[in-house]
Amino acid sequence: MKSVFKVSILAAAVTMLVACQKEEPKKPAVQEVIQETVVLNSDDEKAAYAIGSSLAQYLKANLAQQEEMGLILDSKMVLLGVQDAFSDKAKLTEEQAQAALKALDERVASIMEKRSKETSAAAVLAGKELRDKFVKEKGVKTTDSGLMYKVETMGKGNKPLAQDTVVVHYKGTLPDGTQFDSSYDRNQPATFPLDRVIPGWTEGLQLMPVGSKFKFVIPAELAYGDQDSPAIPANSTLTFDVELLEIKEKAKEAEVKAATTTK
Repeated sequence: MKSVFKVSILAAAVTMLVACQKEEPKKPAVQEVIQETVVLNSDDEKAAYAIGSSLAQYLKANLAQQEEMGLILDSKMVLLGVQDAFSDKAKLTEEQAQAALKALDERVASIMEKRSKETSAAAVLAGKELRDKFVKEKGVKTTDSGLMYKVETMGKGNKPLAQDTVVVHYKGTLPDGTQFDSSYDRNQPATFPLDRVIPGWTEGLQLMPVGSKFKFVIPAELAYGDQDSPAIPANSTLTFDVELLEIKEKAKEAEVKAATTTK
């Protein structure tokens, strides 16, 4: 669901700085230089500046995401830690720094676990409400597994088997209507073996003749279950609008049969 920078990466970066300071000969303290205009003349200067800029961008994004979780880490303290490490004036020993970062990791993990449970519980409730509403619509059918579907357009082609490769256009949404994926937006249909997708798709598409358009409401146990991702919360009921364009294996068989017949 939604990517959070791992604190362990930050820990590794700080640890590397501390280690470098221990291993390298003592150097003069870094002096703070404020200039209105900085000219980068050599490739080495540009590379050094790029390293600092890249680190700053990472730290900035990391702190913003920590703040979003309710952890307010002062950027001035971060910059002071970097400056002190380069100046051999670290206010924490390596062991103390590691302990502080480990504690931060644990706090982040605790917050993420709590949020995941809350989001999952909300997804379960929203999914039930969606299914209860959808089942009342005209033409909705429910299979023994719990898969719900409604025929929007019934095609006249063949139906795929679980081992077939299909070509489809589709749009996927969460119970609140949020779209998490769409081949239409990419203007490129998706091609995949039918036995390598979520169970709801494997079962549902076998009900569709080529040329059909179905709406599927797939409970979590036939979708991604308790897997949590940035786009799809754990235990989410998913809605898919699916259009079956082609059955690859069937098409190949037809081509072979036609070629054999004309000989």
